[in-house]
Amino acid sequence: MSISASSSAASLLRAAASSSTRTRFFPSSLRHLNPSLVNNHRSISSAAARSFHCSASRWSHRLDCRSHLSLRAQIRASHPIIERFQRKFSTMAAEHPFKSVLTSLPKPGGGDFGKFYSLPALNDPRIDKLPYSIRILLESAVRICDNFQVKKEDVEKIIDWENTSPKQVEIPFKPARVLLQDFTGVPAVVDLACMRDAMNKLGSDTNKINPLVPVDLVIDHSVQVDVTRSENAVQANMELEFQRNKERFSFLKWGSNAFRNMLVVPPGSGIVHQVTLEYLGWVVFNTDGVLYPDSVVGTDSHTTMIDGLGVAGWGVGGIEAEAAMLGQPMSMVLPGVVGFKLSGKLRNGVTATDVVLTATQMLRKHGVVGKFVEFYGDGMGELSLADRATIANMSPEYGATMGFFPVDHVTLQYLTLTGRSDETPQQDRVYSSYLELNLAEVEPCISGPKRPHDWVPLKEMKADWKSCLNNKVGFKGFAVPKEAREKVAKFSFHRQPAELKHGSVVIAAITSCTNTSNPNVMLGAGLVAKKACELGLQVKPWIKTSLAPGSGVVTKYLLQSGLQEYLNKQGFHIVGYGCTTYIIAAAVLSGNRNFEGRVHALTRANYLASPPLVVAYALAGTVDIDFDKEPIGTGKDGKSIFFRDIWPSTEDVAEAVQSSVLPDMFRSTYQAITKGNPMWNQLSVPSSTLYSWDPNSTYIHEPPYFKNMTTEPPGDHGVKDAYCLLNFGDSITTDHISPAGSIHKDSPAAKYLFGHGVERKDFNSYGSRRGNDEVMARGTFANIRLVNKLLKGEVGPKTVHVPTGEKLYVFDAAMRYKDAGHETVVLAGAEYGSGSSRDWAAKGPMLLEWASYLCFKSGEDADTLGLTGHERYTIDLPSKISDIRPGQDVTVKTDKGKSFTCIVRFDTEVELAYFNHGGILPYVIRNLIKQ
Repeated sequence: MSISASSSAASLLRAAASSSTRTRFFPSSLRHLNPSLVNNHRSISSAAARSFHCSASRWSHRLDCRSHLSLRAQIRASHPIIERFQRKFSTMAAEHPFKSVLTSLPKPGGGDFGKFYSLPALNDPRIDKLPYSIRILLESAVRICDNFQVKKEDVEKIIDWENTSPKQVEIPFKPARVLLQDFTGVPAVVDLACMRDAMNKLGSDTNKINPLVPVDLVIDHSVQVDVTRSENAVQANMELEFQRNKERFSFLKWGSNAFRNMLVVPPGSGIVHQVTLEYLGWVVFNTDGVLYPDSVVGTDSHTTMIDGLGVAGWGVGGIEAEAAMLGQPMSMVLPGVVGFKLSGKLRNGVTATDVVLTATQMLRKHGVVGKFVEFYGDGMGELSLADRATIANMSPEYGATMGFFPVDHVTLQYLTLTGRSDETPQQDRVYSSYLELNLAEVEPCISGPKRPHDWVPLKEMKADWKSCLNNKVGFKGFAVPKEAREKVAKFSFHRQPAELKHGSVVIAAITSCTNTSNPNVMLGAGLVAKKACELGLQVKPWIKTSLAPGSGVVTKYLLQSGLQEYLNKQGFHIVGYGCTTYIIAAAVLSGNRNFEGRVHALTRANYLASPPLVVAYALAGTVDIDFDKEPIGTGKDGKSIFFRDIWPSTEDVAEAVQSSVLPDMFRSTYQAITKGNPMWNQLSVPSSTLYSWDPNSTYIHEPPYFKNMTTEPPGDHGVKDAYCLLNFGDSITTDHISPAGSIHKDSPAAKYLFGHGVERKDFNSYGSRRGNDEVMARGTFANIRLVNKLLKGEVGPKTVHVPTGEKLYVFDAAMRYKDAGHETVVLAGAEYGSGSSRDWAAKGPMLLEWASYLCFKSGEDADTLGLTGHERYTIDLPSKISDIRPGQDVTVKTDKGKSFTCIVRFDTEVELAYFNHGGILPYVIRNLIKQ
């Protein structure tokens, strides 16, 4: 059980626990079809996470996708279960409650493109005022309404959004497709394989466990930057990637064959979100002649990047994605929508990264967690599709479920390059609240040193850094004693004298889906490197520099422009295609996550910056610099070189983009994307539909989620005399909870691996071992920056075993309690469970034997109630699920005589059903058995 100070914990805290032909379709009258034309943290994806834990760009060019469609056709042809589903869908169509609004979309030359469910045909004036993002939810509800999973009452709730959204009403939603990356995709495929085993043991049809919506899995999170500053870095790093991950990759390749309607994009292809933007995004689906908007949920929080294309998408936990894959509707709270008006035009030299960091700070301050953010206004027309994708990508960092850009003339200009054109005027919409940003007021900035929303104007960076050194330890402080602030660490690097000071840059990484999909900032970085080379500036050789493009397209236009040569000279050689410096290390990075301990255990100050700023700070060698007043270095002529001397103008960047980013680059890159590479193609995998688990494997392990599962729900929900496992304050995010990064040599996970004959050099990362529940359970709460009040000021992944007073690793303490037959609770403050990595941040605590989730009443927390964590806690929940209501009050009693009231963190009746079954996956299995 976890008791949190606010519902901000929802995405985690409450976590206890039609497939047919799809055609890329962009009709000229697209606006008729796509409805986007037409500090409490309540994440939409929270339902699955809660319930599990109860139990055991296309940038601007058209792409030729025939090979991709051919593969899909083969998948459909080989999967009779999906065909039966299609026939059932066709039978249901005649009984559709909204068949009267099914409307043909005519072709100019006669005939029609297909039919779509017309929202205007509902003749309801409330629809005209709905935000575009809500209209997408409405279209989905109208289209799939069957008066069982989706009822006419649900449609009415969405139509009446202006009145119903403040009431936190529940609606069902079925996305058009599901997106996975390998770190989260491996445990998803493990769960599906395990579900097949459960179906088999219960005597049911194992083929019922197959995706019923298209699933794309992009392998991009396994690359590590071992080799840098080398022309051979890509090949060397890929070889090491395959050596480390051969077992995982073989498992995923098995899954791509064993599970139907699943496409696996091999390693080395690019970052999942850029591949989605440039290739996998559909905009409009055509299923058996029914046209409908593309929508997607993905097991990565930055799935929101596709929102920049006018496709509704957001990140969910792996468990919820699995349910969506199996045709289950997502239970979600109808969100409020914040209207964010953009006006004006960016000043010369200001980048899209500056816009997104500014917007992130504004939106965090406004409070948008659990809400959609919808952008509108004349300023939208000044942002390219790539700029929009950058802003949409960082939705998790500003706390929103989506940062949505409705389809407008910029999107249609992009579609024009695929042969279509149309005008789509903006109309006034009603929003829950409003914000406005004048793009002309955006200034160069970075964010840090520990959180992505701690915005720092570039001109104030030096002063801010000095303050951080002085401030007490916190998000903006390191408490460095005054006498130590000028300390210099001298060392020898390759027999040359070198030194480091507070603020010295040790790693500079151009990486992450946020920026590497944007030609403006990537070519801007190249222009900075070129100017620096011409002036005689050079990045210090001990700085670990790296460039990880989001796709092969980036490499092609950097080579076409001639700028990769200058990036190489500054040490920014291409190191691989994938998501790299989220986990490896950074002091200045073009990423979206800089939580302390996430990017590197020993690099405490991590700043997010645009790619050209990453190069500039690498050249300066320190963040302790005022770019306006202090020189970056000395040129070859002995003169001081300033920031302004190397920074490209907006016109310089635009010229480079115009001459270097060409349509053929996109076509040639993605025509070959499913062909793989020699290392992938050489992997040999079995053809069985049931997976043969290897008990000795330390990468893929059969999880215990369905052990001793019965055909009926388990029942009994109370908690009695539970000990406190952990006592947290505020802002314990999923990065603190979920296993991530390197595996420490003294940790419980390391002991497990040593015990299975794994040498330390072969530990790999927690992310790479997400398919092994034994490793992941031991890595839960293993973050080195964890602050647990039971330790009285000591920082680290340990806790106090209350009965004995011993200080133990969290996993060891949890197992001590479990072996003694004791249940445990966790006390937590505001924002517990915010962030991404929801899958294992739900599964891990579940495997540590938590019992349920409650939320403190408003204005109360452990401190105000006088709770120390040394008490024992009893919660009397009704044994019958029918006696529990969403959001009801329950009484918690301690053995010290205290009694207080909390809120049960189940928001919907569906979540209660998941809870009753012991999680969403057992719920799905039992329902599939009955079908």
